[in-house]
Amino acid sequence: MRWAVLGAACWPAVTSAQTLIPPEAFLDAVVGKTITFHEIRSGMLVGTEEFLSPNLSVWRMEGRGCVYGQITTPNGQICFLYDDAPDGLPVCWWPFLHNDRLMVRLARFVGSETQEVRSITQDSLNCPSVPVG
Repeated sequence: MRWAVLGAACWPAVTSAQTLIPPEAFLDAVVGKTITFHEIRSGMLVGTEEFLSPNLSVWRMEGRGCVYGQITTPNGQICFLYDDAPDGLPVCWWPFLHNDRLMVRLARFVGSETQEVRSITQDSLNCPSVPVG
């Protein structure tokens, strides 16, 4: 909860129409599904993520292979530790709704990025069934 208060203090003009989503609720909605993420300002496709379980996902960017991620949910965030993380650190997000649109905001204060979920399907990414790495 303190992250929500801190986040609201940092983005007062934007957060007035936002509703933070607990990461567990986000995962309940997406496990077993594949979702696409688009950068909010440009609309460009960032990548597609298949949520295999509440603890494991597989991410694919256009023109790249599959990367598996271990999922954790500390401090109201959803975090992914991907197999190819060069620094061994997870990438964490705050999921939220904005004007009935599902979005995620990178959980850092410098260089933060917001992405919109544009589609949720039952389609598989057809990645290898065992994480590589």
